[in-house]
Amino acid sequence: MDEDVFNQQIRKFLKKVGITSQREIEKAVRTALDNGALKSSETLQASMTLQIPGIDLSVTIDESIKLS
Repeated sequence: MDEDVFNQQIRKFLKKVGITSQREIEKAVRTALDNGALKSSETLQASMTLQIPGIDLSVTIDESIKLS
């Protein structure tokens, strides 16, 4: 295994996950605020699951997201 290539590939994957996740969360929050389904002072509970079946990896990350 080439450690440099492996590290670059992980970083590429995580960058894509991070950017895509942020855009989707922002879009959903704006829509919910516009529709009145969400108040700007709320805290959202978020969960992300990373799965890589080929190595039997499944990790769930839970976090709060404050809107203000």
